[in-house]
Amino acid sequence: MARAVTQQRKIINTTLAWGVGLLIFFPILWTILTSFKTEAQAIADPPIFLGFDWTLENYAAVMERSNYSRFLWNSIIIAGGSTLLGILIAVPAAWSMAFVPSKRTKDILLWMLSTKMLPAVGVLYPIYLICIQFGILDSKIALVIILMLINLPIIVWMLYTYFKEIPGEILEAARMDGASLKEEVLYVLTPMAIPGIASTVLLNVILAWNEAFWTLNLTAAKAAPLTAFIASYSSPEGLFYAKLSAASTMAIAPILILGWFSQKQLVSGLTFGAVK
Repeated sequence: MARAVTQQRKIINTTLAWGVGLLIFFPILWTILTSFKTEAQAIADPPIFLGFDWTLENYAAVMERSNYSRFLWNSIIIAGGSTLLGILIAVPAAWSMAFVPSKRTKDILLWMLSTKMLPAVGVLYPIYLICIQFGILDSKIALVIILMLINLPIIVWMLYTYFKEIPGEILEAARMDGASLKEEVLYVLTPMAIPGIASTVLLNVILAWNEAFWTLNLTAAKAAPLTAFIASYSSPEGLFYAKLSAASTMAIAPILILGWFSQKQLVSGLTFGAVK
């Protein structure tokens, strides 16, 4: 009896998981399908799901109108640069909070997390003026720094959580063997926390890749990433849904492929330390 109940519960949980997964994935699937429709089919009422004439004309139009490779390269530099800079700052910060905590460590962590609750538009004007003053408006370096600062609280929190799962005795043993602080962090702590660091890197890349508010407000042409590439298909003449869907598909494809091939590392990192 108990075995039958367990099996029934497993089936229900699996069905719910698949249902939630399909519900989350459906907007992406709809965007991809719409990108292969004509503009008339894209706005048809009732909507056409599969019974339409497949076409690549939207992708051809997008490639003719825009320099996709330039937007892609900007996104790679901005997402990769902000992630690398954030990790370089967050690793020693998380190490000190995890292994050399003070009375105010928890307060600092909570304060850092509270900065994520600040509406971005509330600091847009001063940051815009700072970028003008330093001559970095519409530049990749400005977006790298800003996105790094925006995501830094999350990076520090995640690394702090992973580092807390590592026994401090291992680091003490390394010190007793003569390891310096640099060697302790680079050769002892970092290899043990690779799953956690990898998942943190992947999550930060995704967040930076998908950031739209700052990229749309602080770029014009030179440093515009793929989020600006998508927004360029909203014009005063109206929305061209098929072409917009094609541009969106081209923008999300690299990060979807990255997420698909690194899902094992992402899951193992997010569950790092959850099970003893």
